Amino acid sequence: MKVTAREWEAVLGGAVRVPDPDRLVHLQFRRFAGCPVCNLHLRSVVQRHDEITAHGIAEVVVFHSTADELRPHVADFPFAVIGDPDKRLYVEFGVESAPRSLLDPRAWGAMVSGIVRDLGPVLRGRRPLPRPTGGRLGLPADFLIAPDGLVVAEKLGQHAYDQWSVDELLGHAQALTSKN
Repeated sequence: MKVTAREWEAVLGGAVRVPDPDRLVHLQFRRFAGCPVCNLHLRSVVQRHDEITAHGIAEVVVFHSTADELRPHVADFPFAVIGDPDKRLYVEFGVESAPRSLLDPRAWGAMVSGIVRDLGPVLRGRRPLPRPTGGRLGLPADFLIAPDGLVVAEKLGQHAYDQWSVDELLGHAQALTSKN
């Protein structure tokens, strides 16, 4: 698969170019603004962001939420976040929604951990419970896109917490640099 060059508007402002002519792009598809499972995963990406960029990778994360829904949840993210409430990019990249996203027992541990982690601000009235524009049944996906637009690695998740770990992402990037 080859990605046609384009620019998207990040929810916190600025243009995001995919593919990036100078770096690999890790294009992540997540579920909705405030998704506890997505937040749990993205915290690991935030914590290791310097390591990811040192490997020549730019992070771009897509949610099926509006920019207004996303802003309070992503204000401290050191990477671009794109809102796609109409799921046009999801369709283009073949990223699905399905009941199995929440019904698969492999996702339950992350769901509980994420809910417990995020429940405090909700209970204290600092953040409302999310009411996702695109629904709750999205599946995650990861694409590693080379500067020429070629998708060099991909993972289409089978449940809500089925995405690359940071170590898996770095392994894909390392494999590419050892080939060249």
